[in-house]
Amino acid sequence: MHKTQGVPGIGRIFLIGPRGCGKTTIGLLLASKLGANFWDTDLVLGEELGTSIADFVAREGWERFREQEHMALCHVLEKSKMQGPAVISTGGGIVLREDNRRLLQEEGLCLYLQTPVPVLAERLAHSPNADQRPSLTGKDMIEEIAEVLAARESLYREAAHNAIRADQSPENICAAIGDILSARAQTPHPNCP
Repeated sequence: MHKTQGVPGIGRIFLIGPRGCGKTTIGLLLASKLGANFWDTDLVLGEELGTSIADFVAREGWERFREQEHMALCHVLEKSKMQGPAVISTGGGIVLREDNRRLLQEEGLCLYLQTPVPVLAERLAHSPNADQRPSLTGKDMIEEIAEVLAARESLYREAAHNAIRADQSPENICAAIGDILSARAQTPHPNCP
């Protein structure tokens, strides 16, 4: 966790999207700008597992990993309730579980960092981080990204209160999020605490 001074009224902001969309980069920058705590569910999960995600998946399988991922999300929610405003970066597949999508909708403002496949492929090629990002299909990177994104797109949209184009600079993405926060402060969304 990266901790900064809390700002009342922000609550929790969840960042969702496929791997490589910039959730951690944007999350750290946004938390700094808002004076909020930063949490990354993948980092929390890695600490709780005591091993890399890739090693855990190889040993236990994806289904068991998704159970652990859900528990990590619940752990982060519990901690953030005690520690104040938070920006929470999530794993790319967190939306696969219906209970996670419900939590993302009910427990804060959920933002989908929507990124085109070529941009995702370029980012992942520059920073593959294999231990953190095991292959989901065993296919070529671009083919895998396109296939996984196509399968999850509707789930990201279902979970998110807003989608933001994430193929722009981190500063511009944070500015777009700032605009959403300002608009919501003037007209609170009924499903967003």
